[in-house]
Amino acid sequence: MSQPRDDRQDDLFRSSLEAIINLRHPLVRLAAEINWDFLAKRFSSVCRVGPGQPPLPTRLVAGLFILKHMHNLSDEALCDRWVENPYFQYFCGEVVFRHELPFDRSSLTRWRQRLGEEQIAALLQESLSVAHRSGAIQTKDLERVVVDTTVQEKAIAHPTDARLTHRAIEKLVDLAKREGVELRQSYLRVAKRAAIMVGRYTHAHQFKRARRQLKFLHTRLGRIIRDIRRRIEGNTALEDRFGPLLDLASRIRHQEQRQRGPKVYSLHAPEVECIGKGKVRAPYEFGCKVSIATPATAPKGGQFVLHAKALHGNPYDGHTLGPVIADLERLTGVAVRGIHGDKGYRGHTYPDRFKVWISGQIRRVTKAIRREMRRRAAVEPVIGHLKDDHRMRRNYLKGRDGDRINAVLAAAGFNFSLLLRWFEELLRVLLLILCRHLAPPHLA
Repeated sequence: MSQPRDDRQDDLFRSSLEAIINLRHPLVRLAAEINWDFLAKRFSSVCRVGPGQPPLPTRLVAGLFILKHMHNLSDEALCDRWVENPYFQYFCGEVVFRHELPFDRSSLTRWRQRLGEEQIAALLQESLSVAHRSGAIQTKDLERVVVDTTVQEKAIAHPTDARLTHRAIEKLVDLAKREGVELRQSYLRVAKRAAIMVGRYTHAHQFKRARRQLKFLHTRLGRIIRDIRRRIEGNTALEDRFGPLLDLASRIRHQEQRQRGPKVYSLHAPEVECIGKGKVRAPYEFGCKVSIATPATAPKGGQFVLHAKALHGNPYDGHTLGPVIADLERLTGVAVRGIHGDKGYRGHTYPDRFKVWISGQIRRVTKAIRREMRRRAAVEPVIGHLKDDHRMRRNYLKGRDGDRINAVLAAAGFNFSLLLRWFEELLRVLLLILCRHLAPPHLA
């Protein structure tokens, strides 16, 4: 594993971080409990030995990912706080305090793309391993689980036909200008006014006029598409450059509001899906479905996330149960004996149906199972914390890979935040016991 540089030889007056920080701080204790060699082995598998600048230390990269999602920070805010906070630097493996960043902010993006979901899942696996070693969770807590799904929304504007059509016109004209393709007419000025008028007419319930303006937008988009195709015909390089955007623009032009099947809801994130979960406040959410698994018991350290996986294609919840449980058992190494789900899992295809209990089920339910079924709702606040405190409310990472990576990182950040609180409580109890032993007999 590559280690951070030790610059104390260059400046003899430079103090080590251990002489500056409080070694009883929970973050220091957490850093001591994490098996960094395991993470280094998983992360270094994507690095190739060869000429060029050596990669960043794997402990630095893993620590940055943990801190980012544990404290709900953007990449820019994480870089700012890392320079200011000696505990962050110690957690990432630094030996002396650094006044400048040893990496570029874009390195986080490149490492996420390089690692992928499979390697980043090592952070979630290590969080559960640390919890098990420290006594925050036991093996029996991994045998009976609660599974539920939620929607991880993408960072896109609310899609409307007028806005999507106008945005397609803007992007095609901008790309044609950058590639030196002269268009007969851009329609930018009239298209912008038509998009504005669609919103105004719709707000005034003048739907006939709104449809007329929307048809005007569709007509102008069709003209630009045909004009570009005529001008780039026979030029392979330009056809490859314009191809993806032209396909998306054609789909936007021909799709209708109530059509079934896949639709385009964003030009910069065409993988976004429209998912309806039956919520009154949000009938439709735009992103992807995510499966979350937590213990059905009440572990000492809190309700840890045992598994998190983004599921594309808006699958039926019951059809996801088999792959999710198989992935969970592979991650934890413990066979699952009982599974609890809500009524969205009725008609599931899990091979052993006697291991699955659905909310409201009456048959095969004993008193012990009924008590356990009341714990099913414990997954709901966990999903709320994942969204509000660990960056799963709105996903800013690109593509389907970004959806999968963000779900795993949010779960790992949630688990490490529980571990931080667990070590704080252990330290408080230890200090209390120590004070009682050291106190005079008449005060004890």
